[in-house]
Amino acid sequence: MAYDAEGRPLYAHPPTPPPAAAQPKAPQLVQVVRPLSPPKQEMSLEARKRHEASVKKYPFLNLSEGEYIVRSVRRHPIGLVLPLVLGTFLITAALTILLNYGVIADSLNLRGAAADPGSVFLPVLLFSILVGLGMFVVYYVYTNNKFFLTNESVIQEIQDSIFSRHEQTVSLASIEDASYVQTNIIQHIFNYGSIRLSTEGDETTYRFTYVANPKDHIAVLNNAVEAFKLGRPVDLHDD
Repeated sequence: MAYDAEGRPLYAHPPTPPPAAAQPKAPQLVQVVRPLSPPKQEMSLEARKRHEASVKKYPFLNLSEGEYIVRSVRRHPIGLVLPLVLGTFLITAALTILLNYGVIADSLNLRGAAADPGSVFLPVLLFSILVGLGMFVVYYVYTNNKFFLTNESVIQEIQDSIFSRHEQTVSLASIEDASYVQTNIIQHIFNYGSIRLSTEGDETTYRFTYVANPKDHIAVLNNAVEAFKLGRPVDLHDD
């Protein structure tokens, strides 16, 4: 600050600016413009045909535009052998008792109403109907658990009971590991096992049991995952 003879200020010297290195750098801003209507990617004629065929064949699946089924994984029928054989045995035994009730009553020295075959007809009939319904529920739940590989994802239809059903969908990009397991000699003889998928990030594991020919399905699945992650078309065909 400078003053004249009477003490009045003449001018003020501006402060010295800090060195360039000490001055804060202005943040760099990058603006990204996203179109309101992004361009629609064109599907090939083959992909469109396969998508339409998959929608027609599997109307219960929620397939996105251009998504089609690469492989439908079937469950091995061996999982139904024990419950169906047991149910058939129980119904056969109940009907055999009904048809031979007179002989059984004589051997047990039953008299009166207890010896009348009509007295056991209704209980045997109800028992057979209940066992038959149980066999139907087991068959329905077992066969409605389904596993699908598409060109974009893996879809698992899960039927927990006759009235409980839900769907799990995993993108091929999220699959970190796909493997199969056969744990005993029966599974090796009849060629069935379990498929196991693990995903990245949340480390969720998905399993599908009683899979027929699991080794072949896992080979196809791993090839599809590799092709999808490398940006190649998943050019496989449903068997």
